[in-house]
Amino acid sequence: MASQHDSLGLSVSALPLLRDLIHERLGLFYDPGRFEILADRLAPLVVDRAFDSYLDYYYLLKYDSAAAGEEWLRVMDALSVPETYFWREIDQIQAMAQHVIPALLRAAPLTPLRIWSVPCASGEEPLTVAMVLEEARLFEQGRIEIHGSDGSTAAIQRARAGRYRDRAFRTLPTALRDKYFEAAGDAWVPRPFLASRITSWSVANLLTESDVAARAGARVVFCRNVFIYFSASALQRAIGYLERWTSTPAYLGLGASESLLKISTAFQLEEIGGAFIYVKKGTI
Repeated sequence: MASQHDSLGLSVSALPLLRDLIHERLGLFYDPGRFEILADRLAPLVVDRAFDSYLDYYYLLKYDSAAAGEEWLRVMDALSVPETYFWREIDQIQAMAQHVIPALLRAAPLTPLRIWSVPCASGEEPLTVAMVLEEARLFEQGRIEIHGSDGSTAAIQRARAGRYRDRAFRTLPTALRDKYFEAAGDAWVPRPFLASRITSWSVANLLTESDVAARAGARVVFCRNVFIYFSASALQRAIGYLERWTSTPAYLGLGASESLLKISTAFQLEEIGGAFIYVKKGTI
């Protein structure tokens, strides 16, 4: 079966240049075996610009400063991997709620405790964090802010809309779904008291230092299942920004298949409450 870029007759000779530019800007890396995936995802954007080749699109992103800002948001939307669901890798979130967050609240009762979920996709992870904290009655113990960010504008729009289909609930216990969500036609929406627990939704790129600096004052950061798409150099850069801008101490949750071995000395892996969490040391 012909791929989309083949059927459109687009020249793909510039794909390595475009791949390297995307890697530099977004951290996502496509080896030659995945060039067809990259070409197919970008083909609609190239055609929408009435270009005949990916080289034209490369020049726009690289040199057209007036148009590139908005266009990079479209690129991120096209390349984002939106697969997520409620209650994903829940043991780590529960360990944070049972051991880390209560200690942080006790140590600074008058200071808002900020939690940052990035990338948050369409909002399932921040809402899961909110549900776990509600179940533990932690919102009664101090002021907690939950911030959700993603590099994809489309994902953040979906998070703000807050409409979820049955597939998103495949691991969430039915009793919790009914407690925290209400049916709305063919979807489910968060009940107002749950939606209000999310302080902000925003677009943020982990490879843009100013984006990280503006949000990484959070004591708890969930940054899960994104670094598997990064090259080693992009991971080093992103973690460097987190090292520089997170508070001390800070607690970093990564996905089960992600590791900072040989990447970071500031974040040390610890087992806390039966889950593995990276800790940036300091006095609470």
